[in-house]
Amino acid sequence: MSNGNTERSEESGGVAVAEAPEESVDIEALENEGDIAADYIEGLLDIADFDGDIDMDVEGDRAMVSVVGATLDELIGENGEVLEALQELTRLAVHRGTGNRSRLMLDIGGYREGRRKALARVGADAAAEVAKSGEAKPLEPMTPFERKVVHDAVAAAGLRSESEGEEPYRYVVVLPAE
Repeated sequence: MSNGNTERSEESGGVAVAEAPEESVDIEALENEGDIAADYIEGLLDIADFDGDIDMDVEGDRAMVSVVGATLDELIGENGEVLEALQELTRLAVHRGTGNRSRLMLDIGGYREGRRKALARVGADAAAEVAKSGEAKPLEPMTPFERKVVHDAVAAAGLRSESEGEEPYRYVVVLPAE
């Protein structure tokens, strides 16, 4: 990760370092990913007979597709499990359409944005606790998206963090300053 945080690679037991983003982001390719994803999600909404409007955007180096509507809780599921599954299916549809692996982010009913704010607070609170106590603090298991938000919040607080464990039980450990 570019903020000094690490993700341990499960295959090698080593540390996986995220590559720096490319100098220029291919906006047209990301917009194409968003179009493919929006068509796929729209088809799913039609099949399930759900109402929802689809918004597409590009944030940084990833396409963002959001579904907003009145009754979308069934598409989020408990703790976002259905949303995670739909995101993976949507990424597969994009891969099938483009031949490239997608980092597309799907949000439904503002769930991810609300979760991002709550997790940023968890990361900041854990960092404050570790800074005060000087002891490492392991957090609850989280999805990759959730861990990234926490890692970013911890880095913003001036501390470092690592992910440990194996999916689906990987978790963040907030470490004291060295």
